[in-house]
Amino acid sequence: MQTVTRPRPYLTEQARPVAIDDRVIAGLRVWAPTLMRWALGLVFVWFGVLKIVNLTPVAGLVADTLAFVPIPSAVILPALGAFEVVVGIALMAGRVLRPVLAVMVGHLAGTFLVLVTQFNVAFQDGNPLLLTTEGEFVIKNLVLIAGALCVAAALPMRRRG
Repeated sequence: MQTVTRPRPYLTEQARPVAIDDRVIAGLRVWAPTLMRWALGLVFVWFGVLKIVNLTPVAGLVADTLAFVPIPSAVILPALGAFEVVVGIALMAGRVLRPVLAVMVGHLAGTFLVLVTQFNVAFQDGNPLLLTTEGEFVIKNLVLIAGALCVAAALPMRRRG
């Protein structure tokens, strides 16, 4: 007696969600670094332009944090803004990413000076667990730093030799 085998469907019912998930993850690996690079670039351009035209809500915070720098805030704020715009454009253009990401992370790390130089502005009632609006504005830079590191991790390896 001869057994007839029926053709198996491409995927079983249980395997279809796994295959879909695998395709989504594969697509994310391709597109997520570019999307993150563009999102970071857009944020940097936006925040930079606000500093250049002196419409940023953090002008006083930046000026007070950098009070030890012997440059007037009327100069330093637009200079920081111009720097941020250049970084943002470079990110969106996808050019010279290694040095751009390095200076971006350095710049973002510098924003944590607020937590040291203006402790009472960053934390409610001196409690380091209770952030003020200004403190939250600074702490969110951890996410921007992590985003920059994700973009850097997706860069092609340099060839040796």
